[in-house]
Amino acid sequence: MADSDHTTPAGDTPAAAPTPAAAPKPPAKPAAAAAAPKAPPAPPPGPPDPAPPADAAIPEFIQALQAALPGAVTQVAYWVGDWTVIVDAPRLLEVARHLRDTAGAQFDYCSDVTAVDWPARAGERFDVVYCLYSTGRRARVRMKTRVADGDAVPSVSGVWASANWLEREAFDMFGVRFDGHPDLRRILMPEEWQGHPQRKDYPLEGPGELMLESPQDWLKLRQSFNEAETE
Repeated sequence: MADSDHTTPAGDTPAAAPTPAAAPKPPAKPAAAAAAPKAPPAPPPGPPDPAPPADAAIPEFIQALQAALPGAVTQVAYWVGDWTVIVDAPRLLEVARHLRDTAGAQFDYCSDVTAVDWPARAGERFDVVYCLYSTGRRARVRMKTRVADGDAVPSVSGVWASANWLEREAFDMFGVRFDGHPDLRRILMPEEWQGHPQRKDYPLEGPGELMLESPQDWLKLRQSFNEAETE
């Protein structure tokens, strides 16, 4: 027959197909070394206060200020389209009155007074920033001075009445004192509040940490404050 050559004789077992050799296992990877914890970045020592670009002419009212009060302006900065004059703190009132009263400046409105905390900066920890606006010229300028923790800057509430409550807010939130202010006390937080919430080293728990851990201590503190008020 035609297919007789492919017939397995009776009683014979067909040969098993050879088993393929197992692939070699890849060498075990060494245990990953524990990643060393990264040190937190150092806090910035202060703002850059960039100098004006070469193609930006210093406004005439700033040049007039520098000429009228030599040495009062320690730096002129330019950022995002706005000019900043950085002022020596003891001469702050001179500069404020010049910017309010001088023709070509006429910054008759103080729209904001705030502070910025730079705890890594040696000496003068706080920037105190005044945002000024000329309603007649429709122009803006920032006036900035620097002060150490515990020192005071002159109050400009006698130059711009709007600065009264704004300086109180900066005192409340940052602890910056303003000499000559007519009523320097907290404006947002209770008088017995501990610390100044917008300082960068202020604990996130705030005074609630004491209240949560020991209600008795908090009540004693509150009671002692009330007794001091009635004496």
